Parts: sequence; structure tokens; C-alpha cells
Amino acid sequence: MSRSQPQVRSDRPWYAVAAVVFAVGMAGTTLPTPLYVLYREEIGFSPFMVTVIFAVYAVGVIAALLVAGNFSDVLGRRPVIFAALVLSVLSAVCFLFEDGLVLLFLGRLLSGFAAGLLSGAATAAVTELAAPAERSKAAFAATAANMGGLGCGALLSGILAEYAPYPLKLPYLVHLGLLAVGMLLVAVLPESVERPEPRPALRPQGMVVPSQTRPVFVPAALASFAGFSVLGLFTAVAPSFAAQYLGVDNLAVAGAIVLVVFMASTAGQLLMDRVGPVRALPLGCTVLVGGLVLIGSSLLVESLGVLVAGAVVAGIGQGMSFRASVAEVSRVAPAQQRGATISALFVAAYVGISLPVVGIGALAVALGLRGAGLIFVGCVIVVAAAVALYLARRTEPATAR
Repeated sequence: MSRSQPQVRSDRPWYAVAAVVFAVGMAGTTLPTPLYVLYREEIGFSPFMVTVIFAVYAVGVIAALLVAGNFSDVLGRRPVIFAALVLSVLSAVCFLFEDGLVLLFLGRLLSGFAAGLLSGAATAAVTELAAPAERSKAAFAATAANMGGLGCGALLSGILAEYAPYPLKLPYLVHLGLLAVGMLLVAVLPESVERPEPRPALRPQGMVVPSQTRPVFVPAALASFAGFSVLGLFTAVAPSFAAQYLGVDNLAVAGAIVLVVFMASTAGQLLMDRVGPVRALPLGCTVLVGGLVLIGSSLLVESLGVLVAGAVVAGIGQGMSFRASVAEVSRVAPAQQRGATISALFVAAYVGISLPVVGIGALAVALGLRGAGLIFVGCVIVVAAAVALYLARRTEPATAR
């Protein structure tokens, strides 16, 4: 089987262009986060239904990763990224014409499909489009685009909903404009993957974890699960808690709270350079535990300041371990299976972002949002601490060598 080697001009920062497209696509996935309060007032549903709507998004992400996680390895990165942007457009249209739960569910499901396609294909494209000397910067650009896009989406919709007309329409109209720009950028991006000739049939591969990558993949997946469970807490539940217990009824502030955790994640990714990926995994989980303690304290004392502090600390821990995970998995994965292997890592992450959040929603029915949140915090502290110990023991021999 022959392969066509794409020619990428290294004198142009194509990886930065790809990162911008990645951020634009991911921003759409958190646009509804500050708006759930308004949807509840308009449609009339419980806090538990908010977590179910959020879980539908995560199901879409996981389904796309399992079914199409390897498609960009065969078709190329650009077609898959473009398809993800088209799905984002369809998702925005669902929210624009929303008149009940059906279109909310469909919009979130399509958004999940888009995020699932982007997670593997765009991450691989950003790293592959960089010159060898810029690979470290590109790895940061990929994870920063992911986290930054998620945070900016919530802030954008919060500001527009609070200070501009048509709070449930305008955020999606603005995002449609950004998606149009993103599609134009994809059109000029060079292809970064070696596509096989003749092209093999597209077959879902499910979870692809090549045997040689497993010693690196397993701890990376565990760390991603723990970190993303905290991100799920902030994107699905934190705005409702802030409104119910902290008196925060400003949607822009609710969006800013979500932005804080994702920006802190980006800062944690920068810190990974100083620590190194091997040590960043257990250290990130340890910092995450500290952030969870602060988040739990904020639930008890009902303090916005303590909640924000917890978001900062937890975000730094998540970002540090997540960037190390992506960098190490990308490094050891075979080129022909890199997109599929990265997608498998994101499957583990999005299982973490969805299941615990649904658990919070179910517990909140009987215990209230604060009681459910405290149980969640306690469980994730146990998981993150266990993961940190496991990772530390696994990295000790490698560090000694």
C-alpha cells in the first residue's frame, strides 16, 4: 500500500491557524452553559434535566470518538475537521429554533458529535502542522485551543445574554459567523496526514490503544478522567449552584466562573513545561485534590471567592496532567493510528465529564444541589488521590532510570 506524503510549508504557522479553528469549534459546545437558567424558566424543567442534557452532549462526543475516531487517519484531517464544523452549524440552528426539550437534546447531541470529531482530528492536525522545532509549542496550542475555546464559549454567551438583546438567539448567531470564518480557514489549511492509497474502507475501530502505547496510555487516561470530571462539574452545575446559593444572577458572571476553570487549565498546561510530562501527571492530580477541597469548602460556606479559588487550583491541576497526557500519547502512538489513539484518550476524558455529572443531578433530587455536590467532591477526591499515588509509583522507576 503506497502513501502520498503531504507537503507542508514549515515557514508558515499553519498549526496556529488549525488551533484557531479548533477553538472556534469547541466554543460552541459551552455556549448553552450560562443559558440553562433561562431555558429552565422558558421551558420548565428540573436541575436534574440540566445534567441529562449535558450528558446527551457527552454521549455524542463518545459515540463520535468510538465510531469515527480513526476516520481522520484515513480521510485526512481537513475533511473530518470540516465535517465537525458543519455539525456545529446544525447544532446552532437547533438552538436558534428551539421550542422545547426535543431540539435542546438534538442540538446538544450534534454538538457532541462535532466535539468528538474535533478532539482527535484537530489535536493531531495542530501537532502535525508544526515544524519539528515547534512541536512543543504546537502541543500546547492544541490543548490550549481546546480548553480556551470551551471557556470562551461560556463567557461569550453569558455576556451576550446579559447585556445584548435576544439572549437565547444572539450567542448562536455570533457563533455561526465564527464557524463561517473557521470553514474558510480549513479551506486554506494544508493536509497533514499521510493518506493511504488506495484508501481502505472506513470501519469504526472503537477504542484503539496500540499495545506499545498502553504503558503511557493507561495513566494518561486515568488522569484525564479525574480532571475532566471537575470540568463537567463547572460546565453543567456550577452556574446553577451560583444562582441558587450564592445569589449570582448575572449571566456574564456565571460565564466568567466557567472561563476561570478553563483558563486555569491553560495555565496548568504552561506549567507542565517546567515540570516535565512524567512528573506532571501525578503532580497535576495532587493539585486537583487541593482544588476539590476548596470547591467543597465553597459549598459549605457559600462563598463565591472560595469557589473561584477552587476553580483556579483545580483547573491548574487538570491542565497540567491533561497536557502531559496528550503530549505523551501523541509521542508514542504510531503515525497511522495517532488520531484514533488520541480519540481513545478523549473517550476516557468524556466518560469522566459525563457520568459524575449525571450522578450529581440524580442525587440533587433527594439531597439538593449542595449535598449532591459535596458527595461528588468527596468521591472525586478519593479517585484523584488514588490516581496520583498510582502514577507516582509507576513513574518512580522511570525517574530513577
